[in-house]
Parts: sequence; C-alpha cells; structure tokens
Amino acid sequence: MQKLSLDTKADEHLERAAASSTGRSAETLFGGHEHRLRQTLLALRAGTGLAEHENPGEATLLVLRGRVRLHSGDESWEGSAGDLLAIPPARHSLEALEDSAALLTVARTA
Repeated sequence: MQKLSLDTKADEHLERAAASSTGRSAETLFGGHEHRLRQTLLALRAGTGLAEHENPGEATLLVLRGRVRLHSGDESWEGSAGDLLAIPPARHSLEALEDSAALLTVARTA
C-alpha cells in the first residue's frame, strides 16, 4: 500500500510552480498510462492555467488550495479549497485565480 500526504505534495508543488517560468508544476501520484485511473497533483501560480484541451475521460478536480475557474464553452465554474468540480465531457480550460493546488482524477476510456 502506498500512502502520501496531499498537503505536503501541494506545498512542494506550489514552491516548484513559483520557481518555474511556466508557473506550473504537476506530478502523477497514482496510475499512469498502464492504468485507467490516474490522479495528478497540479499546482498553478495565480494568473496561469491550462489551455483548452479535450477531456480524456470521466474526470474530477478536487481543489486543495487557492481558487480556480474551469471553463467549457460559454460556461464556467469556480472552485476553492475543499470543492470538487466535475469536469464536463467537452473541451475545457483551467485558470488559477490565486496560487492553487488541485488533485485531478481521470478515469480514461478504454
């Protein structure tokens, strides 16, 4: 069994994002290409984000720190620490309104 602290990982990646020219840091904590379930910790500096992209399967975003906005088409949803956002099955983007860390969980389709 593997155990890790999301708080510690969030702190670590927020520091990395602050030092990065892209303002981002990420690490797959569970899963990967050989698994259907993948959990990735994302850290974004305020004002940075992820450009619009396709949804690779059912996905949720658990906001651990800060505040983010998820955009899809004409709709958007804000999330802050403790919020779980269901990612729509369409093209979408993510914007950090504050320095933020989130856990992205994706169940890829076969």
